[in-house]
Amino acid sequence: MHIKSFFGLSDNAVKIQIWIAVATYVLVAILKKRLYLPQSLYTILQILGVNPFVKVPILQLLTNSDYKITASKDSNQLFLFK
Repeated sequence: MHIKSFFGLSDNAVKIQIWIAVATYVLVAILKKRLYLPQSLYTILQILGVNPFVKVPILQLLTNSDYKITASKDSNQLFLFK
């Protein structure tokens, strides 16, 4: 975990920023474990940091596979982006 600089310098602001960094690290560790990703946590964080607004599924972003979401005809799930 590497925090380059703090946006706020009060005690509360620093604590909040540290807890956000810890929560992000833990979420990426869970993602790595659930998706069985071979990359290091540092590499995954770099990929996610460079592509924050890309409309691509995370599995496709982190692997080289052409992962696509397919819906069955019986599915009642609505899609926001197609």
